[in-house]
Amino acid sequence: MYIFSLIFSSSTAPPTVRIIHSGHACNIEEERYTERVYTIREGETLELACLVSGHPRPQIRWTKTAGSASDRFQDSSVFNETLRIIRIQRHQGGRYYCKAENGLGSPAIKSIRVDVYYLDDPIVTVHQSIGEAKEQFYYERTVFLRCMANSNPPVRYSWRRDKEFLSQGSDKGVEIYEPFFTQGETKILKLKNLRPQDYANYSCIASVRNVCGIPEKNVLFKLSNKTASPTIKLLVEDPIVVNPGQSVTLVCVTSGGEPTPTLTWVRNTDELSKKSRLNGGTLTLPAISMEEAGVYSCVASNNVGNPAKKSTAIVVRGLKKGRFWITPDPYHNDDNIQIGREVKISCQVEATPPEELLFSWLKNGRPLRSSERMVITHTDPDVQPGTTNLDIIDLKFTDFGTYTCVAVLKNGGIPEVSIDVNISSTTVPPELTVPRGKSPMVVQEGDTVDLQCLVSGKPKPIILWSRADKEVPMPDGSLQTESYDGVLRIVNVSREMTGTYRCATSQYNGFNVKPREALVELTVQYPPVVEPVFTEIRQGLGRAFTLNCRVLRAHPSKVLKYEWKLGTRLLTMGQFDQRDETDYHVRALNREGYGEYTCEVTNEAGAGACRFLVTGRAYAPEFYYDTYSALWQNRPRVYGFKLQWTQQNPLSVDRIVAYRLGMKQTGQSRWWEQEIPMEGAIAKGELITHNLTELIKPEAYLVRLTPITRFGEGDSTDRIIRYSGEFQCSFEDEAVCMFTQDKTDDFDWTRHSAATRDTKYTPNTGPSSDRAGSKQGFYMYIETSRPRLEGEKARLLTPTFNVAPKSPYGTVTAAPTYCFGFYYHMYGKHIGALNAYLRQKGHSGSDSSLWNLVGNQGDRWKQAKVNIHPIASFQLVLEGIRGPGIEGDIAIDDVTIEEGECKDPPPNSKCFFLFIPGNS
Repeated sequence: MYIFSLIFSSSTAPPTVRIIHSGHACNIEEERYTERVYTIREGETLELACLVSGHPRPQIRWTKTAGSASDRFQDSSVFNETLRIIRIQRHQGGRYYCKAENGLGSPAIKSIRVDVYYLDDPIVTVHQSIGEAKEQFYYERTVFLRCMANSNPPVRYSWRRDKEFLSQGSDKGVEIYEPFFTQGETKILKLKNLRPQDYANYSCIASVRNVCGIPEKNVLFKLSNKTASPTIKLLVEDPIVVNPGQSVTLVCVTSGGEPTPTLTWVRNTDELSKKSRLNGGTLTLPAISMEEAGVYSCVASNNVGNPAKKSTAIVVRGLKKGRFWITPDPYHNDDNIQIGREVKISCQVEATPPEELLFSWLKNGRPLRSSERMVITHTDPDVQPGTTNLDIIDLKFTDFGTYTCVAVLKNGGIPEVSIDVNISSTTVPPELTVPRGKSPMVVQEGDTVDLQCLVSGKPKPIILWSRADKEVPMPDGSLQTESYDGVLRIVNVSREMTGTYRCATSQYNGFNVKPREALVELTVQYPPVVEPVFTEIRQGLGRAFTLNCRVLRAHPSKVLKYEWKLGTRLLTMGQFDQRDETDYHVRALNREGYGEYTCEVTNEAGAGACRFLVTGRAYAPEFYYDTYSALWQNRPRVYGFKLQWTQQNPLSVDRIVAYRLGMKQTGQSRWWEQEIPMEGAIAKGELITHNLTELIKPEAYLVRLTPITRFGEGDSTDRIIRYSGEFQCSFEDEAVCMFTQDKTDDFDWTRHSAATRDTKYTPNTGPSSDRAGSKQGFYMYIETSRPRLEGEKARLLTPTFNVAPKSPYGTVTAAPTYCFGFYYHMYGKHIGALNAYLRQKGHSGSDSSLWNLVGNQGDRWKQAKVNIHPIASFQLVLEGIRGPGIEGDIAIDDVTIEEGECKDPPPNSKCFFLFIPGNS
């Protein structure tokens, strides 16, 4: 049988938040007393939990700043309590923020800086300098060994020669230093005027002092009289000229260097193509294409001196982009070809290599040679693209015909490119027109549209399309698009493409004259864009409300009509005048008025719709989580839970007459249900309490709560109830676990940490760390400096805890047993007293003494435990009393309340086993 009672009170609270960690933290510390720093080793799992309080339950959002500028926290935020990053990388370090908001007050924000520690393998590079002195017969050879390793925190370097550790001053021929411009990023070992004993094995040891368990790393370099920087040879020609489809092999070999150099290939400083094959110093490019042409470099490195580099160019032969144009007599202002005047035909081809390009001309298929009237010229072969011109002087009728420009590469192997140009009485310059009815073009959004310009003349040139505003890109993103038939096709046209388009003739494949232009207008129509697209409105019967639908944009925007419907039933219709919105008023809602309302706004392009779901469903209840008093012991095998909630927007709909409570054990399928009747209206923020009993230890339960009005069932809310027999507080959060200050005492307890404690005035009292030994951890203490007086008291109260309620028959259940424990620090020659009391509901003015201790107990934390047997809702009171002087600070930490008897109470805890009879 489940026993329940209902309690109503008002309880809303703005959000509070704190960040705790789990996973593989190396260290948590406070930096400058304001910033929490979480240190983790690269590759470990980062796990940060955001603990929130507040009612209604706040929404949580994780975000990140700092770190790499390109690292945007995977371009998203994390909307849950735990942030988990598996195998964290160095670029993911930075500041992480947890933000909690519930609509009350300002959002609560806490942050923590994540510092990712790592140590890469060190690298040793060797350089030498040789100085020759004039007029003397000697030279000096100095060798520099530079050691570098990427790390966080900064790396510490040390050097070893064979088994001997080297330090500055340990050997006159050795100097160890850091270049001033590197800021600790490197360490240099300088061997002055190299001696025979300097030829040895040198080890550079890089260490980050074992932080996060990162071991030191080292690298060995053998210095000998053979040590030398690399030299290489390329066993290939330069340049290498090949045809497309051929296989190319590049061979690079080392000709010197100690240690043996490693060889790599690069192309134009970029990566090699994916189909290339690399085997040591041999690079093979199978079936090479023109895109793979470029400069290929072989690079040899052995960390001695500078890398050696030699390059060769691969030229892939080919012809592409053949074009022509006709230029009328340049000495006369005429765009037409005329008998008796000059005309020039130009032909252009891109060739690789350009020096192999050869042009020839044909007339009507027969070879044409340069003469006084037919002058053939070629541009310089170094100028790309290659161009040839045919100048016809004093044009005659007999010159009419088809002229062919032929381009080849002199060594063959590549198909020729030929271009035909017709010169006749019908060869006339182009004209551009827009067909009738093709401008303006009015289309619907999403259609495919063809913008067209008609080209007359012979030959017909390439047409160039662009926007009239030359800075606006074309639909494909380019600024200009070529068309061979004068048509620009736009697929899936959008409203942003509305505007003026320009078509213009190109000089290519036509006349080299002033471009002809025409303009085409494009208008894209689209249906009205309205708001709200969908919204839910919850209303009680008999109430008045108004629905509003607003037009944001539409084209055309002049002829807009609207229709209001409820379901399929037409309510009203009309046409927009000067306003861009329409309203529908409901004067008194009846049952038939529930349902989906639609406002459909139409124009020539289509319709947009505002939708409103009007319902009497009650909003979901919101469970109250911010209490430590929800759980109590009932009998040894069962426990009880005080379920607490508020109703979200209770006045928006009809009065809630009951709640349907559903429960089931997690992992089970069978539900148990009951109705909880409600008497009277529920106010916003009222805290409703329902006691659940007979819950089996240690099972967890899924609880579902559904409000009921005369409309029917409302929205449900679920939560999990888990058994826990312990309360624990280390005072790490600012809310101090809902502890409160007694309003009838003389002064207050203070939350503090040793990191911020000022010992200037009272150095011989108070703790130097929290109970766990952390200077950054928090505890509660009483400050006994002035103006405090001897005998003044400060009382700190725990939250209220519940025990099992009365049975339905009025009898009192057996008193449960709890173990109350805490750590105390009482150090100083003026220590007063520390007392613990039990305060029970219904026992006003009669706190029961549980524990007390007087005087200096030494500079260390000690533990106290005491069994309590409350029979009503209770609080525990911790009372600190000021002694005779200022060296009397008392601190407490790690307060616990556990179900059951105290286990292994400390010998000096002075426990009192107290049973207090009475009725609640």
